[in-house]
Amino acid sequence: MAKRVYEVWKGSNKFFLGGRLIFGPDARSLLITLLLIIVPVIIFCVFVARHLRHQFLPYNVGCAIFVVAIVFTIYVLVLLLLASARDPGIVPRNAHPPEEEFRYDTSASAEIGGRQTPSLQFPRTKEVMVNGIPVRVKYCDTCMLYRPPRCSHCSICNNCVERFDHHCPWVGQCIGLRNYRYFFCFVSSATLLCIYVFAMSALYIKILMDDHHGTVWNAMKESPASVILMAYCFISLWFVGGLTGFHLYLISTNQTTYENFRYRADNRINVYDLGCLNNFLEVFCTMVKPSRNNFRAFAQEEAPRASLPTTREAEVEVMGEDRRAKVEDDLDIGDDLLKISQRRNIEDIEADIRSRGSDVIHHNSSEADSVLGSDRRAPTVQADNRHASWGRRSESWEIAPEVLGMNSNITESRGYATTKEAYQ
Repeated sequence: MAKRVYEVWKGSNKFFLGGRLIFGPDARSLLITLLLIIVPVIIFCVFVARHLRHQFLPYNVGCAIFVVAIVFTIYVLVLLLLASARDPGIVPRNAHPPEEEFRYDTSASAEIGGRQTPSLQFPRTKEVMVNGIPVRVKYCDTCMLYRPPRCSHCSICNNCVERFDHHCPWVGQCIGLRNYRYFFCFVSSATLLCIYVFAMSALYIKILMDDHHGTVWNAMKESPASVILMAYCFISLWFVGGLTGFHLYLISTNQTTYENFRYRADNRINVYDLGCLNNFLEVFCTMVKPSRNNFRAFAQEEAPRASLPTTREAEVEVMGEDRRAKVEDDLDIGDDLLKISQRRNIEDIEADIRSRGSDVIHHNSSEADSVLGSDRRAPTVQADNRHASWGRRSESWEIAPEVLGMNSNITESRGYATTKEAYQ
C-alpha cells in the first residue's frame, strides 16, 4: 500500500491527525506552555474575576471583566496553535544533487597511467540577485539544494526553512516565513494578557483595602491568589514583554533573529530593508504563501540512481586497473619463459642420452632420471618465485640475471648436443 508524504518524511517533525498538523520534535514542551497560560487564567477567574463581578454590578461591568479574560485567553491559545502546528516554510528536499550544477574541470586533470581524468567540481555557493544586490546562497548537503535567500537549515527539525528566524522551544516549532506573523501576535498577545491579569489583580487588592479600611498587608492576606498572580505576571512580563520589544525592532528593520545574531558584527548592508512602514506591511499585510509540501499526498517512489564517482574514487579505480593489467602481463611473460626453458632442457638431455652408446644405457638412464627429476622439479620452485625472477623491476623491463644465465646454459647444451651428433 502506498504511503503518504508525512509517513516517509525525512525530517524530525511529528505529525498528527493524518498529517494535518505538523510539530517540531520537541512538541512536548508545548504542553508546558499551555499550562503556563491556562492555569493562571483559571486561578484569576475563580479567585479574582468572580469577586470583581459583584463589585461592578451596574452595566454588567463585572461580567465584562470575566468574559474578556476568557476570550483573550482563547485568542492567545489559537495564535499559539497557528504558530506551532503549521508548516513554517519548509523547503522540500531533493532526492539527488542538482546535476546542472556539476561541471568537469579538464584544465586541472590528473595523469594516471597515461590517462586523463577530469576532476569533478561542485560549487558550494552561488550568487543570486536580491533588490539589485548580489547575495551569496549556500548549498545544503542534507537537503541537497541551494538554499533560497534568508533560508537556513534547522538542526533540530532537520529541515531547510524559508526566512528562518529561530527554533522556539516554547512553541515546539521553527519560526519561519509562514508562521512568523502568528508567533509575533502570540507573544504580543501574551504580553497584553499578563498586563490585564496583573492590573485586575492589583485592582482587587485596592478594593479590599478600601472596603476594610486596612493596609496592603491585610488586603494581601485576604486574597493571596491576587498576590501570586501579580508576582507571576510581573516575572512573565520580563520575558514575553522583552521578546515583543525585540521583535518589534526586528520587524522595523526587516531582520530575523538568526541574521541579527549572526551578522551583527559584520556591518553588512541589509538588502531586505524596505523602510519601517513597508517592513511592517510586509509582515502583517501580505498574503501568507501556501505550503510547498502536501503532507497528505501519496509519496512517489523514485528509481535508485547510480551515484557519480568522485575524483579520488575515479583515480583509485584507474590505478587499480592499470596495476592489474601490468601484473597480468608480467605473469604471462614469466610463464612463457618458464615453458621455453623447461622444453629446451628436457630436449637437450634426451638428445644427449640418445647420443651415447648402448653399452652405458643402464648407467646413463639412472643418471638421466636423476637429472630429469631435478629439472622437472626445478620449475616448480621457480614458478613460486617467478614474481621476483621475471617480474618488472623499478618500472622497467629487465630480465633477471638468473634468466640470462639459464638462457646461456640452454645455448651451451644445444651446442654440445649438435657437436655430439656431428661426431657420431
